[in-house]
Amino acid sequence: MTVLGNRALGRATLARQLLLDRADVPVVDAVAHLCGMQAQEPQEPFTGLWSRLRAFTPGALSDLLIQRSLVRTHLMRRTVHLLTADDTVAWRARHDAMLRQRVLGTYRRELAGIDLGELGAAGRAVMADGEPRSMAELVGALAARWPGPPPRALGEMLIAALVPVAQTPPRGLWRAKGGVRNVLLSSWLGREMAPPAPDGADPVGQALVRRYLAAFGPAASADLRAWCGLAGLPAAVAAIREELVTFRDERGRELLDLPGAPRPDPDTPAPVRFLPAFDNAILGYHDRGRIIDDAHRGLSVAGERVVLVDGRVAATWTVDAGTVAVTPLGRLSPADRTAVAEEGRELASFLSDGESHRVSVAASPG
Repeated sequence: MTVLGNRALGRATLARQLLLDRADVPVVDAVAHLCGMQAQEPQEPFTGLWSRLRAFTPGALSDLLIQRSLVRTHLMRRTVHLLTADDTVAWRARHDAMLRQRVLGTYRRELAGIDLGELGAAGRAVMADGEPRSMAELVGALAARWPGPPPRALGEMLIAALVPVAQTPPRGLWRAKGGVRNVLLSSWLGREMAPPAPDGADPVGQALVRRYLAAFGPAASADLRAWCGLAGLPAAVAAIREELVTFRDERGRELLDLPGAPRPDPDTPAPVRFLPAFDNAILGYHDRGRIIDDAHRGLSVAGERVVLVDGRVAATWTVDAGTVAVTPLGRLSPADRTAVAEEGRELASFLSDGESHRVSVAASPG
C-alpha cells in the first residue's frame, strides 16, 4: 500500500481546501465544497474565503446570509458553522444525537432527570411563531416549567441540540455587531429538516464520508470523526469502501480517499496563506501533522490566526488599527518573509476596504 508522507498529505489538503490555488467559484459553491466553515467567531469566514477565492468580496457572503442561502447554526462538533441551506436541511437530523451527547458531556449533572424530549418539544413550541429570540429569552419562557437547572445548561441544550435554529443576521454580516438571536431553521428556510432514513440505512452518513474526503482527504476514519463529531460512521465507511482507494501514512494508519481526487506532487509550490481562527483546514483532522507541528498544535484550538508558509503553520497574525502583525513561530528565510509581507499587505487592504496596506513581520524567535 502506498505510503503518503506529511508533505504529500499537506499538499492534498491545500488542494482540497482551495488553498493551493485560489478558486474561481461562487461563494455558495465554495462553502458547500468545504462542507461548511467553522464560524463561532462571526467575522472569521470572510478571511477564510478571501484566502481561498479569487476576487472575493465581503458583500457576497453577507448577501447569501440575508437571502438565506447560507446559514449559521450548530452542527459539526457542536460548534457554530456556516453552511449552505441545502446541507443544513440534509445533515441536521443526522447530528441530533451527537449534539445532545456533547451538551450532556458538559451539563449531565445539571440536566439530570430532565425529559429531553419534553424539553425540546416545549422549546420548539415557543419558537414556532418565527420570532428571533436570544438564548436567555427562550430559557425565560420555559423557566417556570423547569426552574431547577441553571439557565446556561438549559439554554445550551435547547439552542445547541434540541431545537434546530439558525442565527439570524445581522450576526455574521460583514463588520456587523450584534448578539445571537435564533429562529427555527424550518421557519427561516421554509423547509423541514430531512428525517433519518426509515429503513435504518444511512445515506446521509455515506454522503458525509464522500464530501469529507473530497474536501479533506486522504484521511483516516479518526480524522473523519474528529471533523464531524459523529461516532456512528464506521457502517457508512464500510458501505462505500469499494468506491474508495486506500493509502497509509507514516504512522501506519489506513487513509481513505476518493479515487479521482487531487493528490499533488509533494514538491508542488505552496503559496503563503493567512488562515482565520478555528479554520477547519487544521481542525478537520485528528492527526494534524500534515499542516501543523505538534509543538504548535495548541494554537489551533486557542483561536490563534495562523500563516501557512510552504504549506505549514509558520506564524500567527493579528490585526490592529489596519496593520496586519505577523509573529513567526520559527526562522523564516528572507524570501519567505518577503512573501509573507506581500500577502499580509493584500490582507490588510481587504480588511480595511483598501484604506491600509500596512504589515509588520516580527523577528524570528531565537
